[in-house]
Amino acid sequence: METMYNNLLQLPLFQGLVQEDLTCILGKVKLHFTKHKAGDILVKKGTPCEWLIFILNGAITSTTTSADNTYTFMEFSRAPYVIEPQSLFGMNTSYVSTYLAHTEVRTLTISKTFVMNELFKYEIFRLNYMNIVSNRAQTCYSRLWAATPEKLEARIAKFILSHSERPSGGKILKIKMERLAFVINDTRLSVSKALNGMQQSGLLELHRGEIVIPEVEKLIG
Repeated sequence: METMYNNLLQLPLFQGLVQEDLTCILGKVKLHFTKHKAGDILVKKGTPCEWLIFILNGAITSTTTSADNTYTFMEFSRAPYVIEPQSLFGMNTSYVSTYLAHTEVRTLTISKTFVMNELFKYEIFRLNYMNIVSNRAQTCYSRLWAATPEKLEARIAKFILSHSERPSGGKILKIKMERLAFVINDTRLSVSKALNGMQQSGLLELHRGEIVIPEVEKLIG
């Protein structure tokens, strides 16, 4: 029991709660713990967001496709992690990405109803939730107004980072060279040369139809 308390108090939205509060919460709702094998689908894009889903251990993969279906971006995230808390409210309350278990993972799900009726009674939970949503909104806003770099390699890095939820960890961009050249407003030949130079510098790996970025933080700077 003590280990479970400690694990729950490490989750993004529960950090700062005292054990007494958590004991009270656990007494009011049955938490849904689930184990998933590597490759299991946790959430499908377009599914209504009616639960907060916490990743307690292991690693997951999120996959997001552009509106015109011309490229796909994949991210790898490790526990502790909460899946799209910003999708719980607002104009669009469906998940925007698909999430799979990259390794064996264990999840905790809490219904939206319980979040509104009980968890929002706790100030620290409300603050944690507002901070997460606000940080994501501010990050998106700052990216929107960031200056466009002149150097091609920096523009490629900016494109990758602008699609990253977290500025760390592994990412995979599945895109055709012609499409990447179009979206960053340059020629296919120039983009190919820039990518090969970045590969030689150890920043990324080129494969057929995809760009693998083992550590996206190396692109920052």
